[in-house]
Amino acid sequence: MDLPMTTATAPLARVMGVGTAVPENSYSQQELLDIFEIRDPRVRSVFLNSAIERRFLTLPPQGPDGTRVMEVQGELLAKHKAQAVDMGVRAVQECLKATGADLSDIGYLCCVTTTGFLTPGLSALIIRELGIDPHTSRLDVVGMGCNAGLNALNAVTGWAHAHPGRLAVMVCAEACSAAYVFDGTMRTSVVNSLFGDGSAALAVLAGEPELPLPQASGPSLLKFASYIITDAIDAMRYDWDGDQERFSFFLDPQVPYVVGAHAERVVDLLLAGTGLRRSDIRHWLVHSGGKKVIDAVGVNLCLTRHDVRHTTSVLRDYGNLSSGSFLFSYQRLLAEQVAEPGDHGVLMTMGPGSTIETALVRW
Repeated sequence: MDLPMTTATAPLARVMGVGTAVPENSYSQQELLDIFEIRDPRVRSVFLNSAIERRFLTLPPQGPDGTRVMEVQGELLAKHKAQAVDMGVRAVQECLKATGADLSDIGYLCCVTTTGFLTPGLSALIIRELGIDPHTSRLDVVGMGCNAGLNALNAVTGWAHAHPGRLAVMVCAEACSAAYVFDGTMRTSVVNSLFGDGSAALAVLAGEPELPLPQASGPSLLKFASYIITDAIDAMRYDWDGDQERFSFFLDPQVPYVVGAHAERVVDLLLAGTGLRRSDIRHWLVHSGGKKVIDAVGVNLCLTRHDVRHTTSVLRDYGNLSSGSFLFSYQRLLAEQVAEPGDHGVLMTMGPGSTIETALVRW
């Protein structure tokens, strides 16, 4: 979506604040190998060479003998609901605090999740939990995967443009530990070694707020661009595992190279007509999809280690948080206080489809 430049009738939407939340407990990769008594050297190598040090997870309960009791699909759905609501609520609260806004300021709530199915959706549950005005407009984005944060941000930005002065909030809540299968195969081991639980919320506003917000705003959202690699539509998907009687996520080993090979195309589309070159982009916030994904995107876009420092540090400290990963990186960029007025940035997420989503921002 191309967004209009600032005019008296069409002000640019801008980011007002961000908040994140994770579960109480985190585990090192070695601790997880020990907890689940994983001895297969191939699986251990996947865990220990992932560039991940710790992840926040909600593990299965312990049985009388101290081993973990494997949850059935219904219990996993209940775990997703409890964790997504809890983390989503806390992320929204932190986001509003960073923005200087109140719950009553929210005019639109968009919730994103892929790690469990909910009806009614997460937006209704969070509105009830927080006591948000029941007249609030809302949207649930379900099943799009790791790229979904930018798909949702596009919709949130469009709502903000149509309602200047009203605050729109997006929250990504992913309880990835509610989507694990423990069957000893390499297929499930790759997934189990990578994903973590977490939630992130972002507040967006076009024009001046109806009530003054004391906090400084972030960058303006200039443009979005997408690309679906339809030849790789089955490379990332959920399947029903009849033997395990639960859903099982599949990641094709070629995903990093497929995504990397198409990264230039979508970034060139994003920058087309802006007068900007890739060398003009000062800040890159790329989804922490995994070490190989980050490396492949970096090589194809000629990014330095410094360019993806937040992407790699979020992967190291949290693992792949699915749809909200790029917002954890954005929060770390803000903490650095290095972005200056006039700086441009590119946000990039990748996920099932196979899909690459991008957004161009300016401070």
